[in-house]
Amino acid sequence: MTAPTDTQARVLAVRMWNSLLATQELLSMYLGVRLGLYDDLATRGPGTASEIAVRAGVDPRYAREWLEQQAVAGVLTVDDPNRPAARRVFTLPAAHAEVLTVTDNPVSMAALAVLPLGGVAAALPALLAAYRSGDGVPDAVYGVDWRQGHAGANRAMFTHQLAGWLRRFAPDVHTRLTAGPARVADVACGAGWAGIGLARSYPSITVDGFDVDPEVIADARGHVADAGLTDRVSFVAHDAATPDLAGRYDLVCLFDALHEIARPVEVLGTCRRLCVEGGTVLVLDARVAERFTAPADEIERFQYATSVLHCLPACLSQQPSAGTGTALRPDQMRRLAAEAGFAAVTQMPIDDRFHRLYRLIG
Repeated sequence: MTAPTDTQARVLAVRMWNSLLATQELLSMYLGVRLGLYDDLATRGPGTASEIAVRAGVDPRYAREWLEQQAVAGVLTVDDPNRPAARRVFTLPAAHAEVLTVTDNPVSMAALAVLPLGGVAAALPALLAAYRSGDGVPDAVYGVDWRQGHAGANRAMFTHQLAGWLRRFAPDVHTRLTAGPARVADVACGAGWAGIGLARSYPSITVDGFDVDPEVIADARGHVADAGLTDRVSFVAHDAATPDLAGRYDLVCLFDALHEIARPVEVLGTCRRLCVEGGTVLVLDARVAERFTAPADEIERFQYATSVLHCLPACLSQQPSAGTGTALRPDQMRRLAAEAGFAAVTQMPIDDRFHRLYRLIG
């Protein structure tokens, strides 16, 4: 067979090789996160393969191979590569520990970059079937890896940025929450990090979080208990469309969920009805290009890949479905809001590469 000479083919081949290497290293990082190896190295410090194996409860031979691979990849350091394998001491640099452990640190990537891989891997057979049949793939198929990874991906944003955005771009909402008492509804609350972040920033508010997934609600309840906020923040596995909730909330939040919801107009209508007179609805969703363009930048590539692997299949898992997917563009957001009865939509100029924050009026 003649070797390919087309430059474009070679460029794509190199790109695929680099992607293969990155995927393998991310999957190896997945093992480190799920086996507690990074946590062990971060909290207990350096060690030999046998020492770390005992501490983390893994097989010594597997521990040695993983530690050597991580050192080869430049994730860990090793004191002397020329020592016998049993005597090499491996260290997780403090800066790398910030990235590879699950926290609310803005540079933590364990949830965003590592854990979802396990969920997508678990769902691949179902995805193949769905792409042929047109059916959806419910979140339960993606399992705990996706649930925890997706929840953790926005944790730092809700903890460190959300209140500041309100103060700068919605000062009337900030004043209302600061003065209190005020009630906040977090619709499709997920693991609860938005409600917890708001409650920490605004001591005079109470937050009710709603999600139809009992497993994610269990996660949220654990998080709010750890935060010591159970007196002001509650999470229930409940449909927020229940009539007795109407007209109760000063602020209603729908964060990073609308593009996955099968009937978005109905849910936006529910958010509108939850508000007291003069209340506010905020919708956070994916930042994608104003219109389809190809090829696109790395953010658009990330958003579309996420939609292909999860968001569109999840949206199609309930029928009838709008089949939105991650590429929910501003024009479509305005159309959905108008159909739900809102008079206008304003877009806040937040400094986030991955999200837009909309305020729905009327």
